[in-house]
Amino acid sequence: MAENDNPEATPAPEAAATDATGQAPRFAIQKLYLKDVSFEAPGAPAIFQESGDPELKLNLQQRVQPVGEDLYEVVLTVTVTCTLGEKTAYLAEVQQAGVFGLNGFAQDQLQATLGAYCPTILFPYARQQVSDLVAHGGFQPLILQPVNFDQLYADQVRKRMEQGEAAGSA
Repeated sequence: MAENDNPEATPAPEAAATDATGQAPRFAIQKLYLKDVSFEAPGAPAIFQESGDPELKLNLQQRVQPVGEDLYEVVLTVTVTCTLGEKTAYLAEVQQAGVFGLNGFAQDQLQATLGAYCPTILFPYARQQVSDLVAHGGFQPLILQPVNFDQLYADQVRKRMEQGEAAGSA
């Protein structure tokens, strides 16, 4: 048995440095769970007779809220809308959530871990749920491509900085 088999003691990659007390920041997955799920096929069964190329729209959102001392709930919402022409074939929405323990992180590291690392952990679970919903809804299986949450977080930070600079110069 390996010495470090405790996933609760695994530091996030961003947390390599130690804090002021000499302790390394600690990252722990407390719980992963499906918070909400929805599937609609408003035009069924007629939509199964439609022809044409389906158009898929993917929307990602996340919400972070503290739930205790050094505990945060991160909810990743994945919404997929499939249309055929003007008709909605299906709409699948999954809210995959987790409670994460983060201790000893600098504020910027904490925000980056909650904004990029935690959604990266949640996405494969949400992707599988969406795939299962679509297949069980009678449609062709859907495989969502991986998402670079590090890049999305960096873009979000950059936009906030630009908006702050624009507001400061106005």
